[in-house]
Amino acid sequence: MRLVIYEWCCSGGLAGPDRELVVHPGDDVNSLAREGRAMFAALVADAVRDGGFDVAALVDESLPLKLPAAPRRVVVPRGREVEALVAAARDADGVILVAPETAGVLAARVELVRSAGGTVLGPSTSVIRLAADKQATIDALAAAGVPVPAGRSLAAGEAWPAGFHLPAVRKARTSTGCDGLVIVRPGDPLPCPAPVATRLEAECAGQPVGVSCLIGPQGVVPFAALVQQFSSGPLPGYAGGEPLRDTGEQCRAEGLAVRAVEALLRRDPDTAHAGWVGVDMILGGRPDGLDDRVLEVNPRVTTSFVGLAAAAPASLVRAIVDAAAGRKFGPTALPAGFTFTITDDVLSFPT
Repeated sequence: MRLVIYEWCCSGGLAGPDRELVVHPGDDVNSLAREGRAMFAALVADAVRDGGFDVAALVDESLPLKLPAAPRRVVVPRGREVEALVAAARDADGVILVAPETAGVLAARVELVRSAGGTVLGPSTSVIRLAADKQATIDALAAAGVPVPAGRSLAAGEAWPAGFHLPAVRKARTSTGCDGLVIVRPGDPLPCPAPVATRLEAECAGQPVGVSCLIGPQGVVPFAALVQQFSSGPLPGYAGGEPLRDTGEQCRAEGLAVRAVEALLRRDPDTAHAGWVGVDMILGGRPDGLDDRVLEVNPRVTTSFVGLAAAAPASLVRAIVDAAAGRKFGPTALPAGFTFTITDDVLSFPT
């Protein structure tokens, strides 16, 4: 199978005209690039280890990225990232495409590849656009009976509403990672109005969990539920994770993730959906799950793939391909004691 692997930061996006749509003043571009580099390297290495793919990896000409010897390195000239992606996709059997949802960047590339006859292993563009808008996602989930945090949208430049319950979280309506995230606790000064549209929501008590799911003709299959770890400081970033140890919490997280993904997929029922989707949530302290809340849905491979692929007994890229084709995928049990941390250049697994 001829497989193209594209990741926006590493495949020319940060050097292209869409950079200004994604990276705003004050954003942590180093964190974005670090996570992108980690996902790209993990996807390429995982596809190569399967042994059944002819892998083409799209690499920005200015980046000295080290890749395994097996994949074909497709050099992307500066400013020609979209053209290179479409050309590579035309000659491939499948494309794994990772890009920020911000400003419609992910949806636009998926749409261009499919319009050119390429096969993207991912959801429909309408579902991607829905998931990219955090307020629209929350509205769709709430309408389907999926529990979400209380909150509201704020227009660009709109002041923090008087009397809003604290602690609270403000996030850009369309963003990736923790970009634009502000947490306000009782006694904190209220932040200035944001220059972009945002969602304001009550902070939910509990542990942050991310559930990775595979989707295809057989439906939504949860793969792993990880307790998420974030860096400290004013600009937190994803730092790693470890599996939920409690069986009851695992079942709650996986069941809630499936409900959330199915709720979005029902918005476009006539489209063949495929690929990897991540669901972020807060698991509360009640065993019955009544205070669990879904925060957002990421319609693409997420950074958790980095640790999961390194620990999984079989290729997760193969699992994505098999799920998309309606086939059962291989063993997925993670080793006991599994945990991982992402640093600037290293993925580490503490013993």
